[in-house]
Amino acid sequence: MQTLYLFGFLVFWRVIFYSFFFTSTIHDAAVIMRAWGLGLKFDLRLTLILMIPMGLIAVIARDRLFGTGALRRINYWYFFIIYLLLTLFYVTDLGYYSYLGLRIDPSVMRFLAPGERLTNARMLWESYPIIWGVLGIVLLLALINWSVRCIFRRYAGKEGIAVRPRRYAVWVVVLVLLFSAGIYGNVAYFPLRWSQAMFTRDNGITSLALNPVTYYISNLSVREESFDRKLTRQYYEPVAEYLGVDNPDPEKLNYARSFPGDSLKPRQNVIIVMLESGGAAMMSMFNNPMQATPNLQKLADEGLFFENFHVPAMSTARTVFGVTTGLPDIFKFKTASRHPTIVDQRVIMDQFDGYEKYYLLGGNTNWANIRAVFTNNVNGIKIYEEGYFKAPKADVWGVSDFDLITESDEIFKAAHDRKQPFIAYLQTADNHEPYTTTEGKGDFRKLTGKDIDVAAFNKSGFLSIDQLNALRYMDYNIGYLMEKAAQSGYLDNTIFVFFGDHSARLNPFKHMPLPEYEMGTFVDHVPCIIYNPKLLKPRKITRMGSLLDVYPTVARLAGIPFTNYTMGVDMLDTTYQGERYAFITYTRNLQSFYALQGQQYLCEIGLESGEMKLYDLKADPFRDIKDQRPEIAAGLDKLTRGFYESSRYLMFNNKKPR
Repeated sequence: MQTLYLFGFLVFWRVIFYSFFFTSTIHDAAVIMRAWGLGLKFDLRLTLILMIPMGLIAVIARDRLFGTGALRRINYWYFFIIYLLLTLFYVTDLGYYSYLGLRIDPSVMRFLAPGERLTNARMLWESYPIIWGVLGIVLLLALINWSVRCIFRRYAGKEGIAVRPRRYAVWVVVLVLLFSAGIYGNVAYFPLRWSQAMFTRDNGITSLALNPVTYYISNLSVREESFDRKLTRQYYEPVAEYLGVDNPDPEKLNYARSFPGDSLKPRQNVIIVMLESGGAAMMSMFNNPMQATPNLQKLADEGLFFENFHVPAMSTARTVFGVTTGLPDIFKFKTASRHPTIVDQRVIMDQFDGYEKYYLLGGNTNWANIRAVFTNNVNGIKIYEEGYFKAPKADVWGVSDFDLITESDEIFKAAHDRKQPFIAYLQTADNHEPYTTTEGKGDFRKLTGKDIDVAAFNKSGFLSIDQLNALRYMDYNIGYLMEKAAQSGYLDNTIFVFFGDHSARLNPFKHMPLPEYEMGTFVDHVPCIIYNPKLLKPRKITRMGSLLDVYPTVARLAGIPFTNYTMGVDMLDTTYQGERYAFITYTRNLQSFYALQGQQYLCEIGLESGEMKLYDLKADPFRDIKDQRPEIAAGLDKLTRGFYESSRYLMFNNKKPR
């Protein structure tokens, strides 16, 4: 009876997930039922594993299980601890899934990193109904405690039945066989494995088919990241050719490319604006039905608009590291900024000689150890963070974006008035849970359910009206930044770069040219706009661009001399006649992939399996064509693996000379 009750408890959490968190592009009832069937098998496996200790005690104690006080206490406290831990784990898993759209894995431990626990705790407090959640957990555990006691008392009150030794032995053997069969979980040579849950390409179906506890445990054995010098050398040549390395050397593994300055170009300021959680599929420029970003649309129409721009991974910390260093953060569990031996890098921002350098963030730069990415690599950088700003904190992420822009403008205007060129990294944050918005200048208003077209909203991918309003607020503040730049006089002599750091989690959508949601790549596709009304004529650029390319591109636009030691290229380089690619990582069916995406081909490699697949994006982005295009497949396979291995190598070997 206790086994059935525990199994029912796990099924209860599966029902909660399915009812309130499950989203999928697949609506075939047979597929969903198959996922349910696999999920119930995993639940049964976990149930039986957890029941083994009590089963052993029951076999040994026989009819004394309900008679002695010690065994009663062991029974009670064992199940109390099991239900407590399971409840806390499932609640955490549901919160993690709500945040990232993924089942929980050991990478969640990064949120407990020293110096970040308080920030992450505050984000939870401000974003989720913690008090009601705790009360719900207490009530649920009280109900479980009462019902488990009732079950125990019911069987403890029954009179024992004498069983002969031979019959008892048969009973034990049958029990062991039943437990073994339930844990094995398959009528096949191999036992039930988590990979069986990945029978579609859809993350929602896979998540439904898994048990989060057994999935988490299966990922505990993942090894620590490092680099492989032999593999780096093996794939060095195609990478060096693609990057245009000055003096290719597979032994020394040289990646340097030096560029002379252009003294004839006017001295331009640079303001790089990171748009928190700003995915391409959410934007007006990409035909989202809600048309929530008119200010960014205007900048895209009047500036250089990169339609096919991608970030390497879905993570703000990874994006800040990647754009600054020119290296994709390819670590699966601990982000590169949190790795003490990796934050020492040679970066292009440091080479803007004669410029004042700023990093502006409404919150605290101890988050994800981002402070070290700048202070350790950019000489003389001035960091403006919470404690500097006069405005009060709006939420866990610090002052509101409106106040951040207001006070950042004062810094930019002061430098402009002194005729001091500057380069600044301005990081917005409010398009992120808890989705704090203000009235701005007094004219920003939130939309309500009465204000929107429900049919359009349902097609847009937005998870909630709060998410939509947060994006509208971000766009509002971009318009405000440009208004302040014009008023303060630095608009015409400043190169503005706007890019999304990754997409927010979304519901399924269909308005993009590619089926990015099903492919899993929508998290990496973001807008990028470079704007300077005096320097740049409006142009829509379809060539692939990458987050890694931002600093090489603006350095060439600004005409400064620099040396590029890492993986980015100038997105406006007209001398390169080959195809450009964006290096991306993503998760599909809870499996991790890295890839190079071009305008026609996507070369995808499984992070764990190492298997390569080639897709023709202009034909069928779900059909592997490596056997039909062997030459293209072979070339892209080498370049993709080379990009990955070179990035791993450089993360550990791009240190500044001492």
